[in-house]
Amino acid sequence: MTARAPGVRTLSAAEARRVALAAQGFADRRHAEPTMRTLQRTVRRTGVLQVDSVNVLQRAHYMPLYSRMGAYDVDLLRRASAARPRRLVEYWAHVQALMPVELWPHMRHRMDDYRERRGKWGFTADPTLEPRVLAAVAERGPVTARELEAEVGGTRSREHWGWNWSEARKVLDYLFLVGDVAVAGRTPSFEIVFDLPERVLPAAVLAAPTPTRAEAELELVRRASRSHGVATLACLADYYRMPVARTRAAVATLADAGELEPVRVQGWSRPAWLAAGTPVPRRVEAGTLLSPFDPLVWQRARTEALFGFRYRLEIYTPAHRRVHGYYVLPFLLGERLVGRVDLKADRATGRLLVQSAHREPDAPPETAEALGAELARLGEWLGLDEVVLGGRGDLRPVLPC
Repeated sequence: MTARAPGVRTLSAAEARRVALAAQGFADRRHAEPTMRTLQRTVRRTGVLQVDSVNVLQRAHYMPLYSRMGAYDVDLLRRASAARPRRLVEYWAHVQALMPVELWPHMRHRMDDYRERRGKWGFTADPTLEPRVLAAVAERGPVTARELEAEVGGTRSREHWGWNWSEARKVLDYLFLVGDVAVAGRTPSFEIVFDLPERVLPAAVLAAPTPTRAEAELELVRRASRSHGVATLACLADYYRMPVARTRAAVATLADAGELEPVRVQGWSRPAWLAAGTPVPRRVEAGTLLSPFDPLVWQRARTEALFGFRYRLEIYTPAHRRVHGYYVLPFLLGERLVGRVDLKADRATGRLLVQSAHREPDAPPETAEALGAELARLGEWLGLDEVVLGGRGDLRPVLPC
């Protein structure tokens, strides 16, 4: 399995960028009013939508759809992930993420692995604990952990149940990872709503046969390659958080079957793989802001290799040590990441706060105007009436907001 054999195709850095952007859906035609079909097409591109609790601007799973589809009704995603027919379900597919329901059977080996590591969760050794928690979800579901805790503290005594809130949380997390409970949805305050899988997932998905581990890993690597377009082994392993050794075996099988093609990418030090039959677009004309949790940029080393863009999330960096800001979004213009802005939605006053705006060294002259237009579109989509400039950065003084 070597990408340095004679005759291996070479992609320029620009071609690799265009392939990656097209694979992620940035070359798809936008519709004035995105529909459920548009959303499903977009999720086929991204594979998963990372879920994260940070809400300084917009929840992480909503933003990648906006970046590709434009302004859309967020109720589309709620319907896809919490209403019947359910199309998406949360699981630990990358990290916590929404994934297509048909991937559930391919995650069963991962669930089994978590079950084998049960002791890691550190909850009590009481053998009746898990069945009692599961029975509570079956009786009360759909139910949040908070509601379950309220029941334990109210209608049942602590002596009867034998576990407190922290134990409940550990057990629910464990039952979720092993597939004994599923995420039925989220409350407006972002609490997880748990229920039994048979009340969450389509019957056909639950009844689907479990693929072998090798078959499941082949499918995950196949999907990762389609979402990446062009990728190193490390990129492919990261997309669904698979061990590198098992990813390497899946890549070899897919290459032997003609589904993956070894390529060189100019400027990359490692061999790469291209999904067979992937065309190289002549151009990609994107213009949008990206969430820090967008699949295009979530693997920071890949982002730097593709775009020459060093990107770090500074949420957990002390304020005085931040370079670009708290919640910084890269700005994609054409085929390049040309700037970055630190944004906050001030919902109480209806303002989109631009707390910093920085230009990349190779940003074209039209960057400020294009970014100003994008900030206006984003603010309108978020229901914010005004874009307010503040803070610092060399783009801030020239933004037409």
